[in-house]
Formats: sequence, structure tokens, C-alpha cells
Amino acid sequence: MTSTRTLPPAVVGPTPRQLRARLRQARRRHHPGSLGEVLTDAYVVVLFVALYGWFAVAAIRDHLAAPQVARTDPGDRYWIAVAAVTAGAGLVWWGLRLTGPLLVTPAAHAWLVSSPVDRRAWLLPRFGGLVGGGTIGVGLLAVAAAYAGGLDRPADLAWAALAGLTGGATATGWAVVAQGTAPTPHWARLPAVGLPAVGATIAVLVVLGHATGWSPPLPPVPLTPVVGLVLLPVALASTGSAYRRLPRVDRAALTTGAQFANAATTAAVLLDPSLLAALVESRRWRAVGLVRGRPLRAGGRFAVLLQAEVRRLARRRGALVGWAGALLAMYAVAVALPSIAGPAHLVLAYLSTGRLTGGLRAVSRSAGLRRSLGGSDTLLRLTHLVVPGVGATVWYLATLPALRPVPVALDAVLLLGVVTAAFWAGTRPPMRYGGAMVSTPFAMVPVDLVRQVLRGPDLVAVLVVVQLLAG
Repeated sequence: MTSTRTLPPAVVGPTPRQLRARLRQARRRHHPGSLGEVLTDAYVVVLFVALYGWFAVAAIRDHLAAPQVARTDPGDRYWIAVAAVTAGAGLVWWGLRLTGPLLVTPAAHAWLVSSPVDRRAWLLPRFGGLVGGGTIGVGLLAVAAAYAGGLDRPADLAWAALAGLTGGATATGWAVVAQGTAPTPHWARLPAVGLPAVGATIAVLVVLGHATGWSPPLPPVPLTPVVGLVLLPVALASTGSAYRRLPRVDRAALTTGAQFANAATTAAVLLDPSLLAALVESRRWRAVGLVRGRPLRAGGRFAVLLQAEVRRLARRRGALVGWAGALLAMYAVAVALPSIAGPAHLVLAYLSTGRLTGGLRAVSRSAGLRRSLGGSDTLLRLTHLVVPGVGATVWYLATLPALRPVPVALDAVLLLGVVTAAFWAGTRPPMRYGGAMVSTPFAMVPVDLVRQVLRGPDLVAVLVVVQLLAG
């Protein structure tokens, strides 16, 4: 006797379009708001960015047309700008890889991405917005940079726009391809290291040539048309490859940059950059992984803590790279824009010193760590200030020839001020949000919160004013 068993009918799940429609309805019930309010907020943001962006572009254009800048060699300025754009492209790629770039909310990750929904159809609007936003944003930035650099012919602006559009599409497309490939391919790490290295090499050659009296000539053909035409097929190929790779972007890859994005949003809303800095710091130490432990030499508390701080700095090569990058940037600014070399010297000195204050920030933000190390808080902080102080002194003296051949008495005051500003920034206390409020024509401003955010940079601003007045 044969028995037949009736299979249950297959359950057909909703399509991604139906899911998005249901989600929009649920959001409207929980967050009622009109389309006019959304458009008003968008209009305010666009107007704010356009006004201040145009002011910045016009100010840069006027400064580059000033006589003190026009006297510098155009070849030096051109290749320093190429080096800056190349290094900036590497940093943009690093940021894209750090944030995903495709992200989903925790609710979508738990309820939707884990369900048998069409992954490509669900991610396609996000992918389109990412590629479109990256392409248009980089294109507008390229046009603004070209206009600020003195190019105002329509043909030059059009080529700059093409280079920006193709560069943005290429970066976002290959970032999605790398996100959808498990494990992470080795080539995904190359642009973040290779492009800044190429930019640094170009800057070194220009600086050395300027020191010997040789300036690189301008290229016979502008680089923006070459870059735009070369990257056009690459951009199309990367976008198409990313579209085919969308079904392979798994749940783990979609949450890669969610923690970083949430920390960045929270830091921006609460005006607390330490939230984002702590996350980046923890990721850097996790990337170091296993290290070889060696016993510290016997000595007093100060000597042992100083040895540990030096060893910590040796294991954080990124801090040393940033310190050296600021040194090279100072000489590049002195070659291309000598009119702002003085203020840039102090700002870059502060930034390079801040790269060495990781230990100072760690002991200042953790009372438990200070109790476990023992000793007074003053001793711990001064011990962890030795490495930043020595690094600031070496950096300041190494870059001083870009400003003046012989040090003056003011340099000692400025150097002490830079170290003090780095110390203030490194020992910034936790944010307090319950302080006094002051009414301004723009909005209510929390005095204590603004004072904490500007702790350190405010002293650098005072030093810049002192230097300008003394000069």
C-alpha cells in the first residue's frame, strides 16, 4: 500500500518593496511629521553648507591670487596640490572602509537582513544612494577645488567635475566590492597605504627640489582630463561589479561600520569627540594583536612608567607616521604657501604633539587606571607628558628652518604654549551637560560644554595671534 503525503504550500515572503512600505507606515505612526518639515530642514542644511562653502572657496581663491603667493613657483604649488589630493584620496578610501560603507540599522539587522529577503533588492536603494551621493559629492568638491585654485574656464571646471565624478564612483563601487568579499581581500588595504605614500613621495621630491633651487615643471597636459578619462571605464566596471556583489554582502559585513557610524553621530550630537576617539583607539590596539612581552628595567616609578610609555609608542606606529606626516606637511606649506607658514607651524605642531598623547589621555580619563598604577595624579600626568614634550621639541626644531634660519626668544614661548595646549587637551575631563546657558542671536549656548570642546585649541589660537603680532 502506497501512501501519498501532501506537501504544504510554499510560503511566499513579502518583497523588499512591500517591507519598505510597511516600515514607512510604522515610522509615520511613531514619528508623525509632514513632508514640508523635512524639506525645510533639508533647505536649511543645504543653504548653510552653500553659504559657508562659497565663503571658504572665495577666501581661498583671493588668498591664492595675493602677490605674496603669486611670487612662489607655480610648478611647486601645482605638484604640492597633486600630492595633497592623492593623500586625501587615500584617507577617503580608509574612511569608506572603516564605515562599511553599506550600513543597516540594528532593527533591520535583527529582523530583516536575517530573513529570506532578496538581499540585492533590499540593499539596492542604499547602494544607489551611496554611489550617487559619493559621486555627486566628490564631483562638487572637485569643482570647488578647481575654482578655488584659479580655474574659472568652463572647460577646466567640466574636466574637474568629470575627474571628481569618476573618482567618487570608483571609490564607492570598489568599497562595496571589498565589503562583499569575505575574507577581506588584500588589495582593499593597498589604497589606504599606497595613495598617501605616493603623495608623500611627490611632496618630498618637491621640497628637496625647492631646497636645491630646482622646481618641477608644469605637466604639458592638465591632469584632470587624464584622470577623468582613465577612471571613466574603471568607475563603470566598479559600479557594475558592486551591483553583482550585493547578494554576497552578509550580515557581519553590514554591521562592520555601524559601531563607528553610531559613535560619530553621538559625538557630533553631544559635542564629545572623546567618544569617537576612544573607539578608534580601541580598534587600533585590537589591530596590534599579540605583542612580545619584555620585562621593564628596574627603577623608580617614574622610570618604569616612562619605559612603558616609550614601548607603547613604539607599538603604535600610526602615531609616529602622523608625526612625520605633519613634519612633511609643514615643509610643503612653506614651499607652496609661505604666507601662512607661521600659523600653520603652530597648528601642525599642536596636531603632531597630540598624536603622542595617547598615554596621557588614557591615564586622565580612567580613575581606575590611575589607582592601579599608584602614585599621585600629578606624577602620572607629568610622566606621560615627557614623550609628547620631547616629540614637540624635536618637531618644532626640525621644522623651524622653514620659517627662520635662527631661533628667537619667542620660539621658546611658542613651544611651551604648544606643549601646554596638548597637555590641556589630553587631560580634558568628562563632558558636563548641566552647566550655565547663554542666550545668543543664534541659539542657547552651553558655556561649560563649549569651553571643554575648545580646551587646547583655544590656547593655540592665542599663540597664533601672538605670533602674528610679533611678526
